[in-house]
Amino acid sequence: MTKITVSVCTYNGESRLPKVFEHLAKQVDVTPEQWEILVVDNASKDNTFQVVQAYQSAFKEICKVRYVVELKQGLAFARTRALKEANSDLVAFVDDDNLLFPNWVNRAIAFAEVHPEIGAFGGQIHGKFGTSPPPYLNKIKYFLAVVEKGQHSFEYLPEKRMLPPGAGLVVKREAWLKHVPDSLSLAGRVGGSMVGGEDLEALVHIQKAGWEIWYNPEMEMDHDIPNARLEEEYLLKIAWGTGLCRHQIRVARYTLWQNIFLTPLHIFHDSYKLVSYVLPFQKKKNEETILRKIELAYRLGTFVSPFSMLKSRWTQKRVGEVD
Repeated sequence: MTKITVSVCTYNGESRLPKVFEHLAKQVDVTPEQWEILVVDNASKDNTFQVVQAYQSAFKEICKVRYVVELKQGLAFARTRALKEANSDLVAFVDDDNLLFPNWVNRAIAFAEVHPEIGAFGGQIHGKFGTSPPPYLNKIKYFLAVVEKGQHSFEYLPEKRMLPPGAGLVVKREAWLKHVPDSLSLAGRVGGSMVGGEDLEALVHIQKAGWEIWYNPEMEMDHDIPNARLEEEYLLKIAWGTGLCRHQIRVARYTLWQNIFLTPLHIFHDSYKLVSYVLPFQKKKNEETILRKIELAYRLGTFVSPFSMLKSRWTQKRVGEVD
Protein backbone atom coordinates (compact mmCIF):
# COMPACT_ATOMS: atom_id res chain seq x y z
CA MET A 1 0.00 0.00 0.00
CA THR A 2 1.26 3.48 -0.88
CA LYS A 3 1.79 5.33 2.41
CA ILE A 4 3.21 8.61 1.12
CA THR A 5 3.29 10.58 -2.12
CA VAL A 6 6.35 12.76 -2.55
CA SER A 7 5.06 15.62 -4.68
CA VAL A 8 7.70 17.59 -6.59
CA CYS A 9 6.18 20.81 -7.91
CA THR A 10 8.32 22.45 -10.57
CA TYR A 11 8.38 25.22 -13.14
CA ASN A 12 11.14 25.08 -15.75
CA GLY A 13 12.97 22.62 -13.53
CA GLU A 14 15.03 20.92 -16.24
CA SER A 15 18.36 21.90 -14.66
CA ARG A 16 17.30 21.45 -11.01
CA LEU A 17 15.35 18.18 -11.05
CA PRO A 18 18.37 15.84 -11.56
CA LYS A 19 19.74 16.83 -8.12
CA VAL A 20 16.33 16.27 -6.55
CA PHE A 21 16.00 12.80 -8.09
CA GLU A 22 19.58 11.96 -7.15
CA HIS A 23 18.68 12.40 -3.48
CA LEU A 24 15.31 10.68 -3.84
CA ALA A 25 17.12 7.65 -5.27
CA LYS A 26 19.14 7.34 -2.04
CA GLN A 27 16.14 6.89 0.27
CA VAL A 28 16.62 4.00 2.71
CA ASP A 29 14.34 1.74 4.78
CA VAL A 30 11.36 2.24 2.49
CA THR A 31 10.00 -0.28 -0.03
CA PRO A 32 8.79 0.58 -3.57
CA GLU A 33 5.23 -0.19 -2.50
CA GLN A 34 5.29 2.32 0.35
CA TRP A 35 5.89 5.48 -1.64
CA GLU A 36 5.52 7.19 -4.98
CA ILE A 37 6.86 10.33 -6.61
CA LEU A 38 4.43 12.70 -8.30
CA VAL A 39 5.94 15.47 -10.41
CA VAL A 40 3.54 18.38 -10.91
CA ASP A 41 4.73 20.43 -13.86
CA ASN A 42 3.38 23.97 -13.43
CA ALA A 43 3.26 24.74 -17.19
CA SER A 44 7.01 24.60 -17.83
CA LYS A 45 8.44 25.86 -21.12
CA ASP A 46 11.68 23.86 -21.04
CA ASN A 47 12.46 20.12 -21.23
CA THR A 48 11.06 19.22 -17.80
CA PHE A 49 8.86 16.48 -19.26
CA GLN A 50 11.80 14.75 -20.99
CA VAL A 51 13.84 14.86 -17.78
CA VAL A 52 11.01 13.26 -15.79
CA GLN A 53 10.51 10.62 -18.49
CA ALA A 54 14.12 9.52 -18.12
CA TYR A 55 13.73 9.13 -14.35
CA GLN A 56 10.49 7.19 -14.74
CA SER A 57 12.56 4.47 -16.39
CA ALA A 58 15.50 4.78 -14.00
CA PHE A 59 13.27 4.54 -10.90
CA LYS A 60 11.43 1.33 -11.81
CA GLU A 61 13.12 -0.58 -8.97
CA ILE A 62 12.87 2.31 -6.49
CA CYS A 63 9.27 3.53 -6.69
CA LYS A 64 6.68 4.66 -9.19
CA VAL A 65 7.21 8.10 -10.73
CA ARG A 66 4.12 9.84 -12.10
CA TYR A 67 3.86 13.10 -14.04
CA VAL A 68 0.96 15.57 -14.34
CA VAL A 69 0.65 19.10 -15.70
CA GLU A 70 -1.08 21.92 -13.82
CA LEU A 71 -1.68 24.77 -16.28
CA LYS A 72 -2.84 27.28 -13.68
CA GLN A 73 0.40 28.84 -12.51
CA GLY A 74 1.21 29.28 -8.85
CA LEU A 75 2.50 26.92 -6.19
CA ALA A 76 -0.89 26.87 -4.45
CA PHE A 77 -2.55 25.43 -7.58
CA ALA A 78 0.28 22.94 -8.15
CA ARG A 79 0.08 21.63 -4.58
CA THR A 80 -3.70 21.40 -4.65
CA ARG A 81 -3.38 19.35 -7.83
CA ALA A 82 -0.87 17.09 -6.08
CA LEU A 83 -3.33 16.47 -3.23
CA LYS A 84 -6.05 15.48 -5.69
CA GLU A 85 -3.79 13.19 -7.73
CA ALA A 86 -2.05 11.45 -4.80
CA ASN A 87 -2.60 7.74 -4.14
CA SER A 88 -1.83 7.95 -0.43
CA ASP A 89 -3.07 9.44 2.83
CA LEU A 90 0.15 11.42 3.28
CA VAL A 91 1.44 13.94 0.74
CA ALA A 92 4.89 15.54 1.02
CA PHE A 93 5.69 18.82 -0.73
CA VAL A 94 9.22 18.83 -2.12
CA ASP A 95 10.31 21.82 -4.19
CA ASP A 96 12.69 21.44 -7.11
CA ASP A 97 15.57 22.82 -5.02
CA ASN A 98 15.01 20.54 -1.99
CA LEU A 99 17.55 17.76 -1.43
CA LEU A 100 16.28 15.12 1.00
CA PHE A 101 18.50 13.29 3.46
CA PRO A 102 18.50 9.47 2.90
CA ASN A 103 16.05 8.61 5.70
CA TRP A 104 13.62 11.48 5.07
CA VAL A 105 10.76 9.42 3.59
CA ASN A 106 11.10 6.72 6.26
CA ARG A 107 11.08 9.27 9.08
CA ALA A 108 8.02 11.01 7.63
CA ILE A 109 6.03 7.77 7.49
CA ALA A 110 7.10 6.76 11.00
CA PHE A 111 6.20 10.13 12.53
CA ALA A 112 2.73 10.13 10.98
CA GLU A 113 2.05 6.60 12.23
CA VAL A 114 2.94 7.56 15.82
CA HIS A 115 0.93 10.82 15.66
CA PRO A 116 -2.37 10.20 13.83
CA GLU A 117 -3.84 13.41 15.28
CA ILE A 118 -1.42 15.57 13.30
CA GLY A 119 -2.70 17.25 10.15
CA ALA A 120 0.67 18.47 8.88
CA PHE A 121 4.31 18.54 9.93
CA GLY A 122 7.61 19.90 8.70
CA GLY A 123 11.22 19.12 9.46
CA GLN A 124 14.66 20.65 9.49
CA ILE A 125 15.74 22.62 6.42
CA HIS A 126 19.41 23.49 6.12
CA GLY A 127 20.73 26.10 3.73
CA LYS A 128 23.10 24.71 1.10
CA PHE A 129 25.01 27.68 -0.27
CA GLY A 130 27.33 27.93 -3.25
CA THR A 131 29.42 30.49 -1.40
CA SER A 132 29.88 31.56 2.21
CA PRO A 133 26.69 33.37 3.32
CA PRO A 134 26.99 36.79 4.97
CA PRO A 135 27.24 36.66 8.79
CA TYR A 136 23.90 38.40 9.28
CA LEU A 137 21.99 35.77 7.30
CA ASN A 138 21.37 33.66 10.39
CA LYS A 139 19.08 36.41 11.70
CA ILE A 140 16.88 36.41 8.58
CA LYS A 141 17.22 32.80 7.40
CA TYR A 142 13.46 32.27 7.70
CA PHE A 143 13.05 34.43 4.57
CA LEU A 144 14.92 31.67 2.68
CA ALA A 145 12.86 28.82 4.20
CA VAL A 146 15.74 27.65 6.41
CA VAL A 147 14.32 25.95 9.52
CA GLU A 148 16.64 24.74 12.29
CA LYS A 149 14.71 24.57 15.54
CA GLY A 150 16.65 21.95 17.45
CA GLN A 151 16.47 18.19 17.89
CA HIS A 152 13.18 17.87 19.78
CA SER A 153 9.76 17.65 18.15
CA PHE A 154 7.07 20.14 19.17
CA GLU A 155 3.65 21.41 18.18
CA TYR A 156 3.24 24.76 16.44
CA LEU A 157 0.62 26.18 18.80
CA PRO A 158 -2.06 28.48 17.29
CA GLU A 159 -1.43 31.25 19.84
CA LYS A 160 2.27 31.41 18.86
CA ARG A 161 1.39 32.46 15.27
CA MET A 162 4.26 30.40 13.86
CA LEU A 163 4.01 27.70 11.19
CA PRO A 164 6.44 25.69 9.04
CA PRO A 165 7.09 26.59 5.40
CA GLY A 166 5.60 24.56 2.56
CA ALA A 167 8.98 23.20 1.47
CA GLY A 168 9.40 19.77 3.03
CA LEU A 169 5.91 19.84 4.51
CA VAL A 170 3.97 16.60 4.94
CA VAL A 171 0.18 16.93 5.06
CA LYS A 172 -2.63 14.53 5.72
CA ARG A 173 -4.64 14.43 2.51
CA GLU A 174 -7.96 14.31 4.35
CA ALA A 175 -7.16 17.43 6.38
CA TRP A 176 -6.21 19.46 3.30
CA LEU A 177 -9.04 18.41 1.00
CA LYS A 178 -11.68 18.95 3.70
CA HIS A 179 -10.56 22.31 5.00
CA VAL A 180 -8.34 24.13 2.48
CA PRO A 181 -10.22 26.05 -0.25
CA ASP A 182 -9.40 25.16 -3.85
CA SER A 183 -8.71 28.85 -4.50
CA LEU A 184 -6.60 30.42 -1.77
CA SER A 185 -6.20 34.18 -1.49
CA LEU A 186 -2.48 33.70 -2.11
CA ALA A 187 -1.41 31.78 -5.22
CA GLY A 188 2.35 31.80 -4.64
CA ARG A 189 5.17 33.57 -6.43
CA VAL A 190 4.13 33.89 -10.06
CA GLY A 191 6.01 35.82 -12.71
CA GLY A 192 7.95 38.64 -11.10
CA SER A 193 5.86 38.70 -7.91
CA MET A 194 7.64 37.84 -4.65
CA VAL A 195 4.41 37.49 -2.67
CA GLY A 196 4.30 33.98 -1.23
CA GLY A 197 2.49 32.80 1.91
CA GLU A 198 0.15 30.32 0.19
CA ASP A 199 1.60 27.51 2.32
CA LEU A 200 0.93 29.36 5.57
CA GLU A 201 -2.60 30.29 4.50
CA ALA A 202 -3.39 26.62 3.83
CA LEU A 203 -1.95 25.57 7.19
CA VAL A 204 -4.06 28.17 9.00
CA HIS A 205 -7.20 26.55 7.56
CA ILE A 206 -6.03 23.10 8.69
CA GLN A 207 -5.12 24.36 12.16
CA LYS A 208 -8.45 26.20 12.54
CA ALA A 209 -10.26 22.92 11.84
CA GLY A 210 -8.62 21.36 14.90
CA TRP A 211 -5.70 19.50 13.34
CA GLU A 212 -2.30 19.80 14.99
CA ILE A 213 0.77 21.11 13.12
CA TRP A 214 4.18 19.76 14.27
CA TYR A 215 7.95 19.99 13.82
CA ASN A 216 9.77 16.69 13.25
CA PRO A 217 13.56 17.19 13.48
CA GLU A 218 14.27 13.67 12.18
CA MET A 219 13.22 14.80 8.70
CA GLU A 220 16.21 16.73 7.36
CA MET A 221 16.89 18.20 3.97
CA ASP A 222 19.07 20.80 2.27
CA HIS A 223 17.64 23.82 0.50
CA ASP A 224 19.88 24.44 -2.51
CA ILE A 225 20.17 28.24 -2.50
CA PRO A 226 21.95 29.92 -5.45
CA ASN A 227 24.31 32.83 -4.85
CA ALA A 228 21.87 35.29 -6.43
CA ARG A 229 19.50 34.80 -3.49
CA LEU A 230 22.14 36.09 -1.09
CA GLU A 231 22.33 39.43 -2.88
CA GLU A 232 20.89 42.44 -1.05
CA GLU A 233 18.44 43.17 -3.87
CA TYR A 234 16.88 39.70 -3.69
CA LEU A 235 16.71 39.68 0.11
CA LEU A 236 14.93 43.04 0.08
CA LYS A 237 12.40 41.73 -2.45
CA ILE A 238 11.72 38.52 -0.51
CA ALA A 239 11.34 40.45 2.76
CA TRP A 240 8.90 42.86 1.11
CA GLY A 241 6.91 39.97 -0.41
CA THR A 242 6.81 38.10 2.90
CA GLY A 243 5.40 41.15 4.63
CA LEU A 244 2.94 41.83 1.82
CA CYS A 245 1.15 38.49 2.34
CA ARG A 246 0.81 38.82 6.10
CA HIS A 247 -2.67 40.34 6.20
CA GLN A 248 -4.16 37.56 4.05
CA ILE A 249 -2.79 35.02 6.52
CA ARG A 250 -4.24 36.98 9.43
CA VAL A 251 -7.64 37.18 7.74
CA ALA A 252 -7.68 33.39 7.28
CA ARG A 253 -7.46 32.94 11.06
CA TYR A 254 -10.67 34.80 11.92
CA THR A 255 -14.35 35.13 11.03
CA LEU A 256 -15.67 38.04 8.96
CA TRP A 257 -16.89 39.98 12.02
CA GLN A 258 -13.66 39.38 13.90
CA ASN A 259 -11.72 40.72 10.92
CA ILE A 260 -13.90 43.85 10.71
CA PHE A 261 -12.97 44.60 14.34
CA LEU A 262 -9.34 43.43 14.24
CA THR A 263 -8.16 44.90 10.93
CA PRO A 264 -8.00 48.54 12.18
CA LEU A 265 -6.12 47.30 15.25
CA HIS A 266 -3.65 45.42 13.06
CA ILE A 267 -3.10 48.51 10.90
CA PHE A 268 -2.48 50.65 13.99
CA HIS A 269 -0.11 48.04 15.43
CA ASP A 270 1.81 47.70 12.16
CA SER A 271 2.02 51.48 11.85
CA TYR A 272 3.45 51.75 15.35
CA LYS A 273 6.04 49.03 14.70
CA LEU A 274 7.04 50.62 11.40
CA VAL A 275 7.43 54.12 12.83
CA SER A 276 9.24 52.88 15.94
CA TYR A 277 11.67 51.06 13.67
CA VAL A 278 12.24 53.96 11.27
CA LEU A 279 12.80 56.72 13.82
CA PRO A 280 15.96 55.34 15.46
CA PHE A 281 17.35 54.27 12.06
CA GLN A 282 21.00 55.30 11.96
CA LYS A 283 23.76 54.49 9.55
CA LYS A 284 26.00 51.88 11.13
CA LYS A 285 28.48 49.37 9.78
CA ASN A 286 27.58 47.98 6.35
CA GLU A 287 26.32 44.53 7.40
CA GLU A 288 24.04 45.91 10.12
CA THR A 289 22.70 48.54 7.71
CA ILE A 290 21.74 45.83 5.20
CA LEU A 291 20.08 43.77 7.93
CA ARG A 292 18.03 46.76 9.08
CA LYS A 293 17.02 47.57 5.50
CA ILE A 294 15.77 44.01 5.05
CA GLU A 295 13.81 44.16 8.30
CA LEU A 296 12.40 47.53 7.29
CA ALA A 297 11.27 46.12 3.92
CA TYR A 298 9.42 43.35 5.78
CA ARG A 299 7.73 45.78 8.17
CA LEU A 300 6.77 48.13 5.34
CA GLY A 301 5.29 45.19 3.38
CA THR A 302 3.34 44.15 6.48
CA PHE A 303 1.92 47.66 6.87
CA VAL A 304 0.90 47.83 3.21
CA SER A 305 -0.57 44.28 3.14
CA PRO A 306 -4.20 45.17 4.14
CA PHE A 307 -4.37 47.82 1.42
CA SER A 308 -2.71 45.52 -1.10
CA MET A 309 -5.31 42.84 -0.36
CA LEU A 310 -8.17 45.32 -0.82
CA LYS A 311 -6.70 46.49 -4.13
CA SER A 312 -6.31 42.89 -5.32
CA ARG A 313 -9.92 42.00 -4.45
CA TRP A 314 -11.23 45.18 -6.07
CA THR A 315 -9.29 44.37 -9.25
CA GLN A 316 -10.62 40.80 -9.28
CA LYS A 317 -14.16 42.10 -8.82
CA ARG A 318 -13.80 44.54 -11.72
CA VAL A 319 -12.36 41.82 -13.96
CA GLY A 320 -15.29 39.57 -13.02
CA GLU A 321 -17.78 42.29 -13.92
CA VAL A 322 -16.13 42.79 -17.31
CA ASP A 323 -16.20 39.04 -18.03
